[in-house]
Amino acid sequence: MYLYMRKSSILKILAFIFIILSAVSCGTVKMLPEGTTRLKDNKIKITNSTKFHESNLEPYIRQKSNTNFIFAVNPFLHIYNWSNGKGKGWDKFMQSIGQAPVVFDSNLVVKSKDNILNHLDYLGYYNSSVDADVSTKNRLTVVEYNVTLGRRYRISDIRYIIADTNIKALVLSDTLNSLIKRGDFISEKTLTEESARLESLVRNHGYYNFSRNYIFAEADTSGSRADANLLLRIENFTRNETSKDSREHKQYYIRKVDIYSDYDPTSVDYDSILKDSVVIGGVTVINSGKQNFRPKVIAKLNRLVPGQLYSESLSGKTYDRLVALRNFSGVNLQFDEVKNTDNKVKAKEEVDCTIRLTPSKPQGYKINLEASSNSNNLWGISPAVSYYHKNLFRGGEWFTLGLMGNSQFKLNDDTKSTELGVSAGLSIPNFLMIPDRIFKSNLPRTEIGVTYNYQSRKEFTRNLISLNYGYNWKMGERFFYRFDPVQLSIIKLFNLSNSFYQSLSDPFLKDAYKNHFDLGAGGTVFYTTDASPNPKKTYFYARWTNNLSGNILSLFNKTLPLDSTGNRTVWNTRYAQYVRSDITAVYTLRFKGKTSLATRFNIGVGYAYGNSSSMPFEKLFYAGGANSLRGWQSRSVGPGSSQMDTTFSIPNQTGDFKFEINSEYRFPLFWKIEGALFVDAGNIWNLKAEEGREETLLKKDTFLKTIALNWGGGLRLNLEFVILRLDMGIIAYDPRTSKWYGFNNFLRRNTYSLQFGVGYPF
Repeated sequence: MYLYMRKSSILKILAFIFIILSAVSCGTVKMLPEGTTRLKDNKIKITNSTKFHESNLEPYIRQKSNTNFIFAVNPFLHIYNWSNGKGKGWDKFMQSIGQAPVVFDSNLVVKSKDNILNHLDYLGYYNSSVDADVSTKNRLTVVEYNVTLGRRYRISDIRYIIADTNIKALVLSDTLNSLIKRGDFISEKTLTEESARLESLVRNHGYYNFSRNYIFAEADTSGSRADANLLLRIENFTRNETSKDSREHKQYYIRKVDIYSDYDPTSVDYDSILKDSVVIGGVTVINSGKQNFRPKVIAKLNRLVPGQLYSESLSGKTYDRLVALRNFSGVNLQFDEVKNTDNKVKAKEEVDCTIRLTPSKPQGYKINLEASSNSNNLWGISPAVSYYHKNLFRGGEWFTLGLMGNSQFKLNDDTKSTELGVSAGLSIPNFLMIPDRIFKSNLPRTEIGVTYNYQSRKEFTRNLISLNYGYNWKMGERFFYRFDPVQLSIIKLFNLSNSFYQSLSDPFLKDAYKNHFDLGAGGTVFYTTDASPNPKKTYFYARWTNNLSGNILSLFNKTLPLDSTGNRTVWNTRYAQYVRSDITAVYTLRFKGKTSLATRFNIGVGYAYGNSSSMPFEKLFYAGGANSLRGWQSRSVGPGSSQMDTTFSIPNQTGDFKFEINSEYRFPLFWKIEGALFVDAGNIWNLKAEEGREETLLKKDTFLKTIALNWGGGLRLNLEFVILRLDMGIIAYDPRTSKWYGFNNFLRRNTYSLQFGVGYPF
C-alpha cells in the first residue's frame, strides 16, 4: 500500500510540474513591447547537399534566439516574465535572475543572409542563394534559412609568376608544402591560408619587409564548367600599388639585440632609471638595477643573435620561450629598420631588435577544497593550500610548497579518518644533466619534488615519504611529455591493529598493507587539440601515464637480504615490483548558447610480479567521489560486485583494474551560475584474488553486470578565475545488490551522495 501511494504521489508531482510548465509557456512574451514578437528559433536547411553541416553557418546568423537547455524549455525566460513591469522591487529582482526574451528584428535577417552568402563565397561555393522563411504564431517567430549551395571549381592547373629571382627559387623549392594542390576545390579560404604560409616562408629567409600584400591570385574559370586555372603572382609592388612602384625585395640582418628585463610600461621616465647592462653573446641585457633576473638566463632564452639573417620563425620561438617562463605579464618584440644616414651604399640591410619584458607578480597562493556527504551520514572534507614563487633564484625557478588534509567522519559517531600531507617542489627552466639544445622553440624543465604524507585511521597509522626527479617538455603545440627516471617512495605502517590485519581474508590485500620500498620510473604523454586554459570551441585531450617499479633493484636480488616471507628487502623493507598504466580521454563538444557536452573515458590497469604479490596500496585504483562516480563516496565502490569491507571503519575499496565513463551536459542558468546533468558508469576490479573472492575479479561474463551506474545534477559558480561546484549523484544501479534504483528509492539511505569541488570534474 505504501509503495503504491509513493508511486502515485510521484506521478502526481510530475504531472503538476508538466501542467505548470505548459501554463507558463505563453508567459514568455508577456514583457515584449506592443507589436513585437519573440525570436523562438533559427533553423538552417541545406537544400542541395547532405555533406555540408548546417552548424557551419550558425555563427553567421546575426540574431540568436533564447537558449533552451532543459527539455527544450528555458525556465529563466519564464522567470523574467514573472516581473510586473514596474522596474522596482519584485520586478527588478525577477529580471536580474531571469533571461530577457529576444525581440525579433527583421533587419537582422537580411544581414544574416548577407553574412551566410559571404561566408559561402569564402569557402568556395560561388553564386549560392539564401531564402529566409519567417513564420509567427502566438507572437513567437521562427526563421528558417533555406540555403542552396553554389558551384565549386576544382584546380586543374597552377602557375607561378615571380618577379624576384631569389624569391622565385625559394618558393618553387617549397611547393611540396603548398596548401593548394591540383584537384582541390578553389576557395578564398585556402588562398588566404597559402598567402600566409608564403609570407612566413619568405620572411623566415631575411625578407623583413615582405608581406602577403605582394601576393596576387587569379583564377580563370572560362574553360571547363567545373575547373579553374590558378595563377599565383608575387610582385615587387603591393596590391595597393602599380608596377611603377616596383622596388627590390631585400634581405635584412640583425644589427643588435637589446633586452629590457624589467620594463615598466607605466613609468614615464623608465629610460632615465636604467642602471645596469651586460653583454652576453653579443646581446645586451638591461635592467633598472633591481636584478629581478640573472642576465644569463634571459640571454639563454633568446634565439636572436646580432649578425644573424632576420627570421620571423626565430622571433616567434624567442617569444614562445619567454612566455613559457611564466614570469612576465608582458613580452614585446620590436624590430626597427636601420636607416641610412650618410647616403652611402650600405653593405647590407639591417634591423635592430628590442625586447621588453614586464615582470609579473612572482609570489602567490592557491586554495582548493572538496567535500562530500552521502545518505549513510558519512562526511568528507579535503582542503588544500599551496604557496608558489615563480622566480626563487632569479632564474625562473618555480618553487611550490603545499599543505593538504583529508578528514572523513560520521556525525555522532567515533568513526573517523585523518590524512595530512606536505609537499615541496622545484621546477628549473633547463634540463639538468642533459643538454637541451634540441629545444629550439619550447622551454624544457627539470622537476624535483618531495612529499610527506601521514594517515591515521582506526585500523592503522601510515607514513609515506616520496621523492621524484624528472623532465617536463613539449613538442609543437599539442604534445606534452613528462619523464621521471627516479620515483622513490618509502611506506611505513604503525599501530597496525592485529584484529584488522587478521580480518583481511584476501592475501593480496594483506600484501598491500605492509611496509615497502618503491623505486622505479614513470612517464606521461599528454595530447590536446587546444592548449588554452579555457577553450572556447570543441576540444579533445588524452593523457597516458605509465609506472614501472622494482626492475632495476631486481638485478641485485642475489645481494639483497630475504625477509621471513622470502621477499628481497632494502633497508629491512621489502621492495615493490609492478607495472601500472592509466589512460584518460576527454571530448568536450561546444554548442551554441554556451552549452556543452563533456565525455570522459578512463581505463587503468596494474600488475604486481616478482618481489610483490600486490601493488602498493597507494598505487591501487579506486572509484567514487567528486571527480569519479558521484553517486558514491570516495573509495566506496567495488571491487566488482563485492560487498563493502566492514574491516574498515571508513570505505577503502581498491582494485588492480579500473574502467569508467562519465558524461556531463553543461548549460548556463543566470548570472554566473551554471547547471549540469550527468551520468557516471564504471567500477574497479581485481586481476587475481583468493578462492572464495571471485566476485572481485575482472571477468568477461560478469563485466557488464558489475558496472556501477549513477545519474545526477549540479550547480557551478563560474567566477572565471575559479569554478565552485556542487553535485548530487544518485545511484541508478548498484552491482553489490544487482539492483536498479528508481524513484521509489529517491533520497533514501545509501542511494545518493553530495559532492563539492573546485573546477570541473573533467
